[in-house]
Amino acid sequence: MTSTRSGPGRALILVYGIFAASATARAGVQIATDFDRAPLAYLLSAFAAIVYCAATVGLARSTSDSRRVALAAIVIELAGVIGVGALSYAVPEDFPDATVWSHFGQGYGFVPLVLPVLGLLWLRKSTAG
Repeated sequence: MTSTRSGPGRALILVYGIFAASATARAGVQIATDFDRAPLAYLLSAFAAIVYCAATVGLARSTSDSRRVALAAIVIELAGVIGVGALSYAVPEDFPDATVWSHFGQGYGFVPLVLPVLGLLWLRKSTAG
């Protein structure tokens, strides 16, 4: 079994780590300074931060248990970015400020939409290795 930390997995872990840090910081600031403005959006940002942290740790540890954690986090991430992305268009008043998953990650160059697909592909490849 190939380690999730080898080859392209290193870059994937780096990107997940960056998203974990940025989503955590953004959610923290939004919740601390302006929670009443968009509580649903800001709580979803905090949830996204937790998911990115779990995926980062799961990929970085590369044990059989951590692979399951990474898989669960990445599946939740994909469902979240699709669900929140659709919700942000359907109910735009609940998303007055951009969040990591709103508009399918448009504010982040759609990386949040592509990242879980790459993560799932990498988990599959590294497991088959």
